[in-house]
Amino acid sequence: MTAPFQLGLYSFGDFTPDPASGVTLSPTERLRNLLEEAELADQVGLDVFGLGEHHRPDYLVSSPATVLAAMAARTRTIRLTSAVTVLGTDDPVRVYQQFATLDLLSGGRAEIMVGRGSFAESFPLFLGGMPADYDALFADRLELLLQVRDHEHVTWAGRTRPPLGGQGVYPRPEQPLPVWLAVGGTPSSARRAGTLGLPMALAIIGGAYERFAPFVRLYRDAARSAGHGELPLGINAHGFLADTSQGAADLAFPAHSLVMNRLGRERGWAPMGRAHFDAERGPGGALFVGDPEGVAAKILHQHELFGHTRFLMQMSVGTLPHAAMLRSIELFGTKVAPLVREEVARRQPTPSS
Repeated sequence: MTAPFQLGLYSFGDFTPDPASGVTLSPTERLRNLLEEAELADQVGLDVFGLGEHHRPDYLVSSPATVLAAMAARTRTIRLTSAVTVLGTDDPVRVYQQFATLDLLSGGRAEIMVGRGSFAESFPLFLGGMPADYDALFADRLELLLQVRDHEHVTWAGRTRPPLGGQGVYPRPEQPLPVWLAVGGTPSSARRAGTLGLPMALAIIGGAYERFAPFVRLYRDAARSAGHGELPLGINAHGFLADTSQGAADLAFPAHSLVMNRLGRERGWAPMGRAHFDAERGPGGALFVGDPEGVAAKILHQHELFGHTRFLMQMSVGTLPHAAMLRSIELFGTKVAPLVREEVARRQPTPSS
């Protein structure tokens, strides 16, 4: 039987001023709100809540496993994942131990989503600077993480940390701990995920999402060539919901543009104005900002193209009023998710008798 389509949320714990009021919440209050968001996501039946790792002043979550453990105590069924763990600047054994512990605390609901990272601030913090061959570093540490996942006692020798000579790694989780590989637009990353047989989480946060279709084919071709068959595929995107499409756009744009323009100044992107934002909300654009029916229709159109099995939305791109965030989560879980799940299930081929 085909697994149900999964919908969920992810956040970095944005720690920025509200663009309307200019007020920045205290770190304690912002984290309290983040826990309430996860609790509501669980109550309205969403499948996954993810937290990304950052080490800069505009995000509060530097240790996803710590905050996810707090969420585990306040939720019952929702899966809890990093989104992402920057594996190049962490120790794979320690990552595994932290998420195995989270898995035990949550009753088998933990996942790890690893990636190369979209920011570089962790490298000078933990490694003293960017390595000469970052791809080799990431591959080395991913290999060890998968060895620890698959074997209680590990014998391994790589190039980026001391070897292991049969030591046991504890605790072991309640379930075989899922490891997803998060990727952006790098073909080699898609091939790596497919070759290793890992579920891939593809981030599409700008431009027309149709341009990623060849990227998805590359992932699936690599998986088949390596003998893995069909693997789970997730899409991660920015979005926000309100009772009306115009209301969602008017609420989301100031915060979204503030964040994207700040990052754009760091990276040399063109400024985002309202016309660009509205174009990205249109058919085929990367933003899922609108009313429930419109957002559901857009997810389903994307599903026709990619055939993915999971969709995660980052609603907190910048700081929005907490009540508006909770309403967006409520609409996503009670309105969007049932529409999407029902239609995706209808599209599944009927098993032959």
